[in-house]
Amino acid sequence: MQVFKAILVVFLGGGFGSVCRFLLSKWLNPISGTFFLGTFSANILGCLVIGFVSGLALRSQYLDQYLGLLVITGFCGGFTTFSTFSLENLNLIRSGELNHFLVYTVISLLTGIAAVLSGLWLGKSIF
Repeated sequence: MQVFKAILVVFLGGGFGSVCRFLLSKWLNPISGTFFLGTFSANILGCLVIGFVSGLALRSQYLDQYLGLLVITGFCGGFTTFSTFSLENLNLIRSGELNHFLVYTVISLLTGIAAVLSGLWLGKSIF
């Protein structure tokens, strides 16, 4: 694997993922009230994509190594956001919204795991 090519692929995927997350949050957060729908959606969709590409990789020995770098490390790395999720949760705690914090955290984690499992199943089922 050529290091420069790998860096370029991660860079391009990460930039595209970051722009997609920005647009998704700008679209969904204003209509979702106090629930951070943009961050939640980006993280869950990213989990689904990571699971799907991982499932494809398990199923196909011919999956290009750069595709994994582009999609998983690059796109999903830029698209998903643990740091924003953590900041949103900290703000919920600081504002005394402990129930909202607990619901958001538990739903995000359980849905994320379910999305990865679903993506794996889909990725292994195709082809």
